[in-house]
Amino acid sequence: MADFILAGDFRKGMTFEMDGKVVTVVDFLHVKPGKGAAFVRTKLRNVIDGGTIEMTFNPTAKFQTAHIERKPMTYSYNDGDLYYFMDNETYDMIPLNQEVCEDALQFVMENGQVSVSFYNGSAFSVEAPNFVELLITHCEPGAKGNTTQGATKPATLETGYELQVPLFVNEGDTIRIDTRTGEYMSRV
Repeated sequence: MADFILAGDFRKGMTFEMDGKVVTVVDFLHVKPGKGAAFVRTKLRNVIDGGTIEMTFNPTAKFQTAHIERKPMTYSYNDGDLYYFMDNETYDMIPLNQEVCEDALQFVMENGQVSVSFYNGSAFSVEAPNFVELLITHCEPGAKGNTTQGATKPATLETGYELQVPLFVNEGDTIRIDTRTGEYMSRV
């Protein structure tokens, strides 16, 4: 794997070092105007603090590749503001602040599997699996006679996350959710 990356080779999800920060490409567009030089318009996210910026680059701009390590881990428990994750290989427990893992915890119960990203040995991100199955703990019954195509109602999952579900889904059902969008996929 190359130690450097050119801006012209950017793809979504690539991670590199820029101005002493580690950033990942959220979105990019190669622009070739009729006159003038081509450039790459990007939206970048700082992997440590989560901030996003939009920048344009010359396609020949060169950046140091950042090597991110992703480990499968198990969410164990929380204690106040700290959430503990167990390394599936070494069984070491790693405490993380709520800001690092709050998005993933909307979809993960205790003993659930997650992917934790590390840069230089420091955890900076927790990701839930792309699809999870969770129980609906609160949901109003669908209105009788409401057959509107695509009608939805609010539901609360066992993690406390709220989403819209079709009218035929009931409290006590287990449903499949796409964690990337937070949307209902199907009943299980």
